[in-house]
Amino acid sequence: MRPAAANDVPAIKTIAVDTKMFDVEGASFVDDVVAGIIEGTLNDHHFVVSEGSDGTVNAAAYFAPEPFSDRMWNLYFIAVHPSRQGNGIGRALLDHVESHLRQAGPDAAQVLIVETSSTDQYARTRDFYSKQGYTEEARIRRFYGADDHKVIYWKLLTI
Repeated sequence: MRPAAANDVPAIKTIAVDTKMFDVEGASFVDDVVAGIIEGTLNDHHFVVSEGSDGTVNAAAYFAPEPFSDRMWNLYFIAVHPSRQGNGIGRALLDHVESHLRQAGPDAAQVLIVETSSTDQYARTRDFYSKQGYTEEARIRRFYGADDHKVIYWKLLTI
């Protein structure tokens, strides 16, 4: 695991599209976020990647403080390339994020939240978060569409 670099952006965007989390246009957020982190305009934001043994980026995660909250962080993006899923990479990446926040200390981070969709496409994702100790905290009905609710998971990091 390492911080994302500018030359990782195409691989991260490919992962975002290949996992069907975003279309090509929607994945363009990666350009701005990684550039902002590198330039220092997105203080406390982190984009990390996981590399395979061949040096190619096979997973990525983006997390940052939740604005207007008390030491709460949001995992805005985490994805493993479909060809690499099921090998523990997502778990290792999430462990890395949690470890980073725990090392920052309880004065910097206490809670990590993640948000996902209620659709069948994201059933494995919701199961993944539950298995990693996250609790479903809320559902905001009709958030993404008539039958697509936002599901928010929560985990206390200061235990």
